[in-house]
Amino acid sequence: MKRVLVIAYYFPPMGLSGVQRIAGFVRHLPECGWQPTVLTVEPAGYFAYDESLLEDVKAAGVRIVSTRSLDPTRAFKKRSMVSMPKETSRRRLALMSDWVFVPDNKIGWMPFALAAGKRILKESTFDAILSSAPPYSAHMVGAKLSIWANLPLVLDFRDDWVGNPRLHSPTRLHKSQHLRLERKVIRQSRTVITINNHIRDALQERNDGLKVDVIPHGHDFANPEVTSTRRDGKLQLLYTGVFYDAQTPDYFLRGLAEFLSSCKDAEGRVEAIFAGLFPESSQTLVRNLGLSGVVKHVGYLPHDATVRLQQQADVLWMTIGTRPGSEGISTGKLFEYIGQRKPVLALVPDGSAKDTLHQYQAAFVAPPENVPTIANTLVEVFTRWSNGMLPRPNEAFAESLSRRALTRKLARLISSNQQD
Repeated sequence: MKRVLVIAYYFPPMGLSGVQRIAGFVRHLPECGWQPTVLTVEPAGYFAYDESLLEDVKAAGVRIVSTRSLDPTRAFKKRSMVSMPKETSRRRLALMSDWVFVPDNKIGWMPFALAAGKRILKESTFDAILSSAPPYSAHMVGAKLSIWANLPLVLDFRDDWVGNPRLHSPTRLHKSQHLRLERKVIRQSRTVITINNHIRDALQERNDGLKVDVIPHGHDFANPEVTSTRRDGKLQLLYTGVFYDAQTPDYFLRGLAEFLSSCKDAEGRVEAIFAGLFPESSQTLVRNLGLSGVVKHVGYLPHDATVRLQQQADVLWMTIGTRPGSEGISTGKLFEYIGQRKPVLALVPDGSAKDTLHQYQAAFVAPPENVPTIANTLVEVFTRWSNGMLPRPNEAFAESLSRRALTRKLARLISSNQQD
């Protein structure tokens, strides 16, 4: 079996969607002839932890090496849960970080990751290095270790780098530094992969002649048991995960209130559940809109409990929000929803997520911030649910997005680009 060193800052026991992709890859790589060793960070303050995700990785026989770091999360105790800051505070902190740190505020992890990576590579013979970003510091670690060990490097872009809508370059100097670092790690790489065509095209536009392979986010559900869509006469709408940046529940909540006020048949027959981190300001909005009897927040749950909620819901909903670059966002949440083969209510702009939903077929799509259209879409959802006519998914498309199938593609790409 060949060996690959996987560099990933975000990794279980950290929770939320940022860890799902790489955790899924390393669980299935041994089935494809590649034994991964994961180089990650000792988690400090973070928004959510999920030990069950870590146990799943360990059960696959994956070695995990965790290092120290000097990034801002070290201000909190080890594995401590921290609250999601208010959006205004989050943006202010992000702007400060963008001024001070290039490529990101995880650069303080680099010296520890490099030292640990060299120790790991000395201990055993490895055949390749795979780094996953963001944070883009992970790609810099991967590039330096690739040079040091003379090993082929595979770069996995879960988000665009220079074109990332959440990355702000305060000055031309900042942007030129990001461009220089992006080009540097790409020149060192043998293979570049990303999650959708939009990010692929952006990377290729900035790097002439670059070949980029697309491996989308995936899911771990093979023909899941889909429960009945009728439950005590209530339509259950479920959101799982967090809200931040342009992603907010407020437009959905306003659309929900407008729908309920205009559709008397829906009175007492709709329930909206939020599993994850729910902003305080949105909780206040729930009360102001008179939705306290409709909206239920169950808090952050372990992944297996979240999956059970998804299996029980009638419609799963998500939002991306509208901002420059949002057309290239396709969240891991969307693909987990697809894995459940449930109808999806998606408040998304034109772009990658909408294209994916079109292929999935079982979707209701509305602009993220158009409250009247969201309300009208909820009327359609409720009517079709009432008549037992919710749309059915494209099973072949859903199956093609299984993490096992996607990991096989990843393994082929790693194998085809090894050095002699």
